[in-house]
Amino acid sequence: MKLVLSVYTLLAVILAAGKWYGYCGTGNAYCGQGCRAGPCNSSPGNNGAKVTDIVTDALFNGIINQAAANCAGKRFYTRASFLQAAGSYPSFGTAGSADDSKREIAAFFAHVTHETGHFCYIEEINGASQNYCDPNNRQWPCVPGKKYYGRGPLQLTWNYNYGAAGRSIGFDGLNNPDIVARDPVISFKTALWFWMNNCHSIITSGQGFGATIRAINGQLECNGANPNTVTARVNYYREYCGQLRVDPGGNLRC
Repeated sequence: MKLVLSVYTLLAVILAAGKWYGYCGTGNAYCGQGCRAGPCNSSPGNNGAKVTDIVTDALFNGIINQAAANCAGKRFYTRASFLQAAGSYPSFGTAGSADDSKREIAAFFAHVTHETGHFCYIEEINGASQNYCDPNNRQWPCVPGKKYYGRGPLQLTWNYNYGAAGRSIGFDGLNNPDIVARDPVISFKTALWFWMNNCHSIITSGQGFGATIRAINGQLECNGANPNTVTARVNYYREYCGQLRVDPGGNLRC
């Protein structure tokens, strides 16, 4: 018997073949794990924004130039190292609308400014005296003699964060946590790794800057725990939103 394909059946076969042979399109029929570029359902959400155009020399230098000349971070953090690190996270600053991109970048640098004192600090003050080891975490066990205190732009802390960040980025976070304070690109990558895993979806979905404070340091600052630090973060966020000419939105506090 001769097989006759309807137009719709033929179209379905063509679409399925496109997926199986690795050709990604923009519709659901093309997208999924079989595509060479990976799942592409989120691709239309990319708004074409370029982090390099938003994080200008003026924005970056306007932050770091406020640090004292003798700050260790002043010779460590650079816009070039940030942009190199950001290249590993293509969704950072490019999701949602153009204003969403600006708000995300403003939020990221607001927290970085607060955590590092305008890029002054590479390591947590008196961090070596703190014990950030969770002995109950068997996936990322603490290595004797190693300290997992805050390092980098968002002050990466705890053994489980060092271990997971290291695996994702490509360094031995448990045995060599000090590299976060020695290699500026890895340092920025740890900050972006934490951001993308804990804050990116919050700010791009419109939950507000306050929700990112809760994700970063909620137990110590939110619900009245430390309103002064919350205010400091919010003020930086407003300042950078102003520079980027974007409305900061609502829900700024936590």
